[in-house]
Amino acid sequence: MAKVILFDLDGTLLPMDTESFIQNYIKELAPRVAHIMEPNHFVKSLWAGTEAMIKNLDPKKTNEQVFEETFLTMTKLNKNDIWPTLDHFYENIFPTFSHFTQPTSTAKKVVDEAFSQGYRVAIATNPVFPKVAINHRLNWAGVADMPFDMVTVYEESTFTKPHTHYYNDICQRLKVTPEECIMVGNDVQEDMVVSTIGMKTFLVDGFVIDRGTQSYAIDERGTLDELYHRLASRTGLFTK
Repeated sequence: MAKVILFDLDGTLLPMDTESFIQNYIKELAPRVAHIMEPNHFVKSLWAGTEAMIKNLDPKKTNEQVFEETFLTMTKLNKNDIWPTLDHFYENIFPTFSHFTQPTSTAKKVVDEAFSQGYRVAIATNPVFPKVAINHRLNWAGVADMPFDMVTVYEESTFTKPHTHYYNDICQRLKVTPEECIMVGNDVQEDMVVSTIGMKTFLVDGFVIDRGTQSYAIDERGTLDELYHRLASRTGLFTK
């Protein structure tokens, strides 16, 4: 029987077109470092750091450490040269980007229902963002004050999606087996890959991402509203 529900954030609990969001985020961020470095080179370095995090399988390095090593090497900057500007951006500018998303009150209903039924709940969002940025997005989704067992952030995580290492690490930290978890997400590759290690899966319709590269077992799918009703009625994956 499932004990833990893992929720993806972007496109799942927080409805959004993720690609469009990232494009707007980069468009707003790049000019704000122009006094430090050329914006186009900044963007290339940012993506290189992100790619390094995604490829990293060294459990001794956090995603933050991997990003910093790659980014600072490419930019030839010291951390103190640019990090205060980035910190200011995430603290003061990033919170204004909620209009690039489509928050729904159903997200809080779903999470509340999961807790009320005794599930342990974790936010399994791809940890390629700082904690402050992820907390802002949890706030937009209306679930920032929930007592989650875990929220994966780049300062604390050592792997990323779509690696099963990421999901196994969550299980180890929560002291459960994959078979005791249900993954709820909108990405056919990055979220549904958990089926290969024994997790059950629920694909949230609305902002589904499917690159067509690989397909994995999808146990159930439906809208966020349909997910809520299945949880509330304890049917399908949520039968107790």
